Amino acid sequence: MRSRYTAYCRKRVDYLFDTTHPQARESRLRESIKETADDCEWLSLTVLSTRQGQANDKMGKVEFRAEYRYQGKQQTHHEHSRFRRFEGKWKYLDGEG
Repeated sequence: MRSRYTAYCRKRVDYLFDTTHPQARESRLRESIKETADDCEWLSLTVLSTRQGQANDKMGKVEFRAEYRYQGKQQTHHEHSRFRRFEGKWKYLDGEG
């Protein structure tokens, strides 16, 4: 989660695409990631909780809150994310905000 947040801050679109589970890669995913990265100034990340995600798990869950600025206004994104292993690496599957 922290690496993906940092990638948004640094506008690393390829990393964000690569760390998204193939099952969740929409046709416009790269463009959507780029738009979000370009439009938002990310200010802080707070990981609120984690579940599963250990060495023997196939799924992991992270609840987080991210502060960002969009069009001059500070906002908060609160999400419960799911990550799933793919070829031995954790990939972002989906989230509910």
